[in-house]
Amino acid sequence: MSDEATAPGDRTLEMFLPAVIQAPIPDQGGAGVVEVPAYRGSTSVGREVVEKIAGAAARSVPGVAELGGDVARFMNSVLDKIGLDEVGDATRGVSARVEGTKVAITVVLVIAAGEVVSDVTVAVRTAVIEAVENYGLHVENVNVKVDDIRMTA
Repeated sequence: MSDEATAPGDRTLEMFLPAVIQAPIPDQGGAGVVEVPAYRGSTSVGREVVEKIAGAAARSVPGVAELGGDVARFMNSVLDKIGLDEVGDATRGVSARVEGTKVAITVVLVIAAGEVVSDVTVAVRTAVIEAVENYGLHVENVNVKVDDIRMTA
């Protein structure tokens, strides 16, 4: 008799699966090196880019009347009067420090009358962090300064 006929349950099936191997980091160019574009350069994000993203996020929060301190708002009103109303609006009231992928942001804003300061500042901080981190950066902190209040007439 054969082995199959006497003990069919004793056999085990072995399966060999190829291991998943990540591409090596290239040491030098050449035909033998696997191309891995992520290892062939660097990416940097400019301070102005972070400031624009943070500014747009802060402006979108209900209760934020305007961005910028007294001087920035005064300069903006002068620019508006001479027809340069878009100059500096995107980053006004926002400053950022960028070190690699780590970012620290300061937002200076004018709050609308009747708003609860802590509610608006928490919402601004949350919106700015979410917006900037959606671009692959890490926000270390967002400092919010309420510079003025806009009184409604």
